[in-house]
Amino acid sequence: MNTTRRTLTCAMLMFTSMACLPAKVSGDEGMYLFNDLPANQLKERYQFEPSGDWADHLRLSSVRFNSGGSGSFISSDGLVLTNHHVASDTLHKLSTPEMNLIENGYLAKTLDQELKAPDLELNQLVSIEDVTARVKAGVKEDASDEDAVKQRRAIISTIEKESFEQTGLRSDVVTLYGGAKYHLYCYKKYTDVRLVWAPETEAAFFGGDADNFEYPRYNLDATIMRVYEEGKPAKLEHFLSWNKNPLSEGELVFVSGNPGRTQRIFTVEALEYLRDERIPYVLDFLRRKEILMQQFGLEGTEQARRARDELFGIQNARKAYSGMLGGLQDPQTIAQKTQRQEKLLAELKKNPELQHLASAWTEIEEIQDVKREMIDRSVSLRSTLFGLALQTVLLAGEDAKANELRLREFTDSSRESLMQELLSTAPIYRDLELAKLSDEISRLIISRGADDELVQKILDGKAPRERAAALIEGTNLDSVEYRKETIDGGQAAIDSSDDAMIRLALLIEPEYRSVREQNEAIEERERQAYAQVAEAITAMEGTSGYPDATFTLRLAFGTVKGYVEDGKMIKPTTNFAGAFQHAASHKGQADFDLPQSWMKAKDTIDLQTQLNFVCTADIIGGNSGSPVVDRNGELVGLIFDGNIQSLTSDYLYSDEQSRAVSVSGVGILEALRSIYNAGELADSIGK
Repeated sequence: MNTTRRTLTCAMLMFTSMACLPAKVSGDEGMYLFNDLPANQLKERYQFEPSGDWADHLRLSSVRFNSGGSGSFISSDGLVLTNHHVASDTLHKLSTPEMNLIENGYLAKTLDQELKAPDLELNQLVSIEDVTARVKAGVKEDASDEDAVKQRRAIISTIEKESFEQTGLRSDVVTLYGGAKYHLYCYKKYTDVRLVWAPETEAAFFGGDADNFEYPRYNLDATIMRVYEEGKPAKLEHFLSWNKNPLSEGELVFVSGNPGRTQRIFTVEALEYLRDERIPYVLDFLRRKEILMQQFGLEGTEQARRARDELFGIQNARKAYSGMLGGLQDPQTIAQKTQRQEKLLAELKKNPELQHLASAWTEIEEIQDVKREMIDRSVSLRSTLFGLALQTVLLAGEDAKANELRLREFTDSSRESLMQELLSTAPIYRDLELAKLSDEISRLIISRGADDELVQKILDGKAPRERAAALIEGTNLDSVEYRKETIDGGQAAIDSSDDAMIRLALLIEPEYRSVREQNEAIEERERQAYAQVAEAITAMEGTSGYPDATFTLRLAFGTVKGYVEDGKMIKPTTNFAGAFQHAASHKGQADFDLPQSWMKAKDTIDLQTQLNFVCTADIIGGNSGSPVVDRNGELVGLIFDGNIQSLTSDYLYSDEQSRAVSVSGVGILEALRSIYNAGELADSIGK
């Protein structure tokens, strides 16, 4: 699975992502901006010229999930296609002990059966504007790192606020090419999103952890939702028509989605920090959380259901980071990067006009030492209730400031999205919160030391589990009404609150702000250094045409193509017959049991129908749910994963073995008709 949901954003401690210029493009490499598409490459390599209308239609038919993934509009009446694992956060929140949507799936036969998501937001990219000159003018050349952070935040907040007030659209300024460019992305938001259809986990995640990031695959990792406006299905002008034919090897395809982040500009020293420090730290964290969730799930069937979604995300992340680490531990990876870096620096130092840029590499090397010191200074305890408390406390403090001085997530233009999250009606389970919070307090003792003054105040003379129990017993933040009342009361309500979790957030707030400011200063130093690196690469090698990924809409392209692994040729497509054969060859292994709906429908399924396929398109986490389209812009597939060889794509792309894995469009239609008795839904797709 190739995505990271919002619930894991904090838990995975994502790397700082400098959006910079990667190395020269090779093969089908590239995550291209929609306002700077690779027209020449496509014409020369594939004799294809994307028209403006083609690109605009695909952009407006694509959507971003605030939970961390991508999707596409597939009908004029608001249907949206994405992955089951992208939708699983919503499926989990809609589930009850009596109705487990993740495990058993769901089909709404009528509009009134479509289930409203409690806090899901979809973003449609409406426009892109270059605001580079204005952002750069807002930061003084002689500003310190700390002042530069504040000045840049102020001008970006001002731009976003002005855009939001003028358009009513979500307005985000995106940093590109390490600060060389800044673009204003304006999104139409859909906040009334309802579940229409989801298959069982046994079908969506067939093969389980063993098959995750592997190929061949036989997964129906798909879910269909619908966006509403004013209580009715949205009327859409732009949506994808559906190609009813299977793909053949060699066909050109395109992926329109929101890749999360890449680090292809990173210096050798930065990659060594990831290899030796950061990724091992993240993996230790994930393994700890995986054991915690597994143990909680063993307490009972209901506990297993409550922990399932988060456990799945943790396991997915653990396997992904293990693959990334494996790639970095391959001596050839660092050797290749070192060779290119040494060549670039040697050429740079020969040029009197550019040799001053070489100091950026030294600066980045020194920054890695600072990162090592800061690697475990976070005090943001990872539990839903504490997260709500901290956000509520921070909100009150930020609201007292001018908009341009606030932390970014608390600006006026971000307010609606923030409130939807803070006032989500999703259930909060106190027994799960107890397990998570007590573990977080225990982990804080390890990282800061038992004698640390803040740790002692947090513990309040109690053991971690005892303290966590008291905090949960003493809070009402699991009540939406109470959260709204506290937020509406502002700073006065916060200051007078006797809610235990609010009091804990107030205690931790000063250290949280201090650590955040230090990290932002580090990011500013790194941003400025990588901007120089990008300038040097552009001057010496020319531009590659695309910046590193930023969880914003990009276009990738490639061909349907098999590959060689361990001396064996891996075919690019699979079918339903292969799924049943795969299940039979793993009989007795629970993760390889196809659902009963499939077994009952076996005789009615056209077993030769294409189910999954791979292509050479350049994708990364965040692309999950991305539509795959052909030259005509018709949907032919749905990205849901990458193979194990693709896990180095954060920092190094190669299309020799790296492949994007998709559910075939014809496979989704066959499943809807022959397995799930959803013929009417299938008939409405693409219309």
